[in-house]
Amino acid sequence: CQLPEVSYHRLGQHFTPALLLWHPIYALFSGPVTLLVLQISIITISGLILYRLARQYLNPQHSTLIALGFYCANTVIGPSLANFHDLCQVPLFTFSLFLSFEKRRWWAYWLFAVLLLLVREDTGIVLFSIGTYWMVSRRNVRVGLVTCVMALGYVLILTNVVMPLFSEDISRRFMIEQFAPYVDGNEASTLDVIWGLLTHPGQLVWDFFTPIDRTLKYLAAHWLPLLFIPAISPSAWVLNAFPLLKLFIRDDSTALAVNLRYALTLVPGFFYGAILWWAAHPQAFNRWVRRVWIGSLGLAVIFTLTSNPNRALSFVVPDSVQPRVYISPARQWQHVAVIRDFMDQISPQASVSTTTHIAPHLSSRREILRFPALKLQNDAGKEVFVQFVLVDLWQLQQYQSVFLDDRDRLRQMVPVLDQWIAHKHYGLIGCKDGVVFLRKRAETDPEALREWQQFRQGLEPILAKS
Repeated sequence: CQLPEVSYHRLGQHFTPALLLWHPIYALFSGPVTLLVLQISIITISGLILYRLARQYLNPQHSTLIALGFYCANTVIGPSLANFHDLCQVPLFTFSLFLSFEKRRWWAYWLFAVLLLLVREDTGIVLFSIGTYWMVSRRNVRVGLVTCVMALGYVLILTNVVMPLFSEDISRRFMIEQFAPYVDGNEASTLDVIWGLLTHPGQLVWDFFTPIDRTLKYLAAHWLPLLFIPAISPSAWVLNAFPLLKLFIRDDSTALAVNLRYALTLVPGFFYGAILWWAAHPQAFNRWVRRVWIGSLGLAVIFTLTSNPNRALSFVVPDSVQPRVYISPARQWQHVAVIRDFMDQISPQASVSTTTHIAPHLSSRREILRFPALKLQNDAGKEVFVQFVLVDLWQLQQYQSVFLDDRDRLRQMVPVLDQWIAHKHYGLIGCKDGVVFLRKRAETDPEALREWQQFRQGLEPILAKS
């Protein structure tokens, strides 16, 4: 198994130069909180631009409902409450591109087209669909054609020429993982995938519509805050034709998760399509429709809150009713204090392996791994073990009765900790409230060892379950 390399070039995995736009902000205020605030700010500004876009066709009251639909959408709130991700920029650049097109400000249109391409290697699919709409609708065939050529050319050159210069992930990992039914062998290019789609029409149609229940639920989550207007808007379907195709045929169980970042790639097309439909049917908007729309906005918010997107609302919403799993804010805050006490003992340059939810708070360092990984290849090319290990088993213990992934992680991590503590390669220097803290080549603290043994004993019923 190949070790994680500190010198690994992520641009071979995802090509995301647009993030450099926000680098000055992060340079001034380095830290995970900055990224969360930045993401929410980008989404908030996107909604304001959407309002201006709606005002090109609709009255203030109608435009306000469109903007509220954006802020109430599960497909917007969910991804916004996740860790910072590159696709949060898609609504901002796409709504700005639409607004520039409406105002015939071509310099701005092409600027935002380029920025949209720079978000990620696959956002060219979004731009290609937009160009297709300009041509199909005859609104501006020339601009549409140039947009399509620009988007397709960028995606093909980037994924087949540029990204392989950094690593082989795009051909040996992502294309195979996501489009396995359409390609043969252990690696594939985007051209291979396109050819596979064209030569497997039956598989393509099957994957597009199945599983039908998840597909309909996913689309309903997008349409609910817009009163299901995108479902009957031809513009919305064309604007999202290729992004929908990409999502529906992916061999990935997370592709249709409304709380994950991929959902944001469809949001601009559905909202712009709804605006265009209302502009063509102004007589359909009346007092009764407005009341029903407000009700659908309320439902969208309720569904979002009860789904607890990315478990970001666990401080107010139970993670499960039966069995009941809820941890009060006071108890969570008490637990956080323990984690922070251990984190303060790790120097900013020290290498560390930790559990997923702690990683963002320690991410501003060169060498960091997700536990149970402990070994990496440093900048000198040497294989080394991390200096510190910080593992929160308490959280996994609390949620394992509901989330099978947490139970599996717990069962995986405990034996690893047992092994390293017993071999004395790592010394147990702290254990409190289910948080385990180890340091390489340190002496094990007797009190910490007693705490660990007591906590470990309480995990036995969970570890013993089949």
